[in-house]
Amino acid sequence: MTRFATWLGKNADAFIALVLAVTVAVLGVGVTLPHEDEITNSAILAVVGLLATSVLRDRGRRLPVEAEVRDTLRSSTATLEELSGKLTHIEAFEGVLSDTKRALDETTVVRVISGAQVAQVLQEARRDTDRWFFKGGTGTYIRAKTLPETVAAARRERRTLLFRLEILDPTHLEVCEAYARHRRSVSDGPDATGEPWTLERTRKEAYATILAACWHKQRFGMLDIDIGLARTMTTLRYDLSASRVVVTRDDPRGEALVVDSTKFYYSWVSAELLTSLDQARRVPVEQARLAPLDDEPTVEEVRKLFEVIGIDLASGYTDRDVIEIIRKALRAKDPYE
Repeated sequence: MTRFATWLGKNADAFIALVLAVTVAVLGVGVTLPHEDEITNSAILAVVGLLATSVLRDRGRRLPVEAEVRDTLRSSTATLEELSGKLTHIEAFEGVLSDTKRALDETTVVRVISGAQVAQVLQEARRDTDRWFFKGGTGTYIRAKTLPETVAAARRERRTLLFRLEILDPTHLEVCEAYARHRRSVSDGPDATGEPWTLERTRKEAYATILAACWHKQRFGMLDIDIGLARTMTTLRYDLSASRVVVTRDDPRGEALVVDSTKFYYSWVSAELLTSLDQARRVPVEQARLAPLDDEPTVEEVRKLFEVIGIDLASGYTDRDVIEIIRKALRAKDPYE
């Protein structure tokens, strides 16, 4: 009974409307009651009143719901605004992280490799490169590996090759003696090639690099090679290819530095090497065509070559000395082997 009373309290308007509807229906099937018109009109008015009551009741129920929805929307809007602010902070934080990562990447601009890795790194640098800039002592490794291998690759692929070399001036006795003295101070015995460093060896190594450059130029027309002769020595050697720059010292067993071409320091070194080359004494390699060289140059051909390019051989050099320069130029020993 209690359950029915509770139900009736919640649905009284609908229940009354249902009773009135049944009553009107009974009247409609012919049941005769006194004052039928008045009863019908009253019933209709009662139904309309109940409908109005139901509408008002539903509206009354909706008002709290709408207010709750509005409050929820306001709360959601505030939450979204707060979330938007947090997203802005997150984006700013991501920007800071990106900048930090870039800064960290640039701090690792230089890689350090062991002496045992230098030959392999230089070999990788030679692969598919279209340029090579060198600054160092006499260019022994240039003659032994870099120049012949890069020229062979460029010839095979039918492309141009840009070469820029800065080595010691073999006609400047003071700088050659200073270099030889420096090399002896590092190791007073023979190096990996089996020879000790002396003034005459330093001069002959530099002469040999000039001869090798002219010899390769005559055999490969797409080789654009330029040589500068320095009158100040450096203890470092720079080898720059299209992919990286490798900085080594005179000791093949020592550690080396590697800078990839994607790093900003690569362009710095490139600009430095070109600027330094511009200040060196230039060798007119293009004049070498006036002194053709055989596949195995003769002493006379080599003497003629140095004459036409304006580089004086030492006055006391015998044919044996010139033959030694030819050997060093075309069959140089790899200092890393």
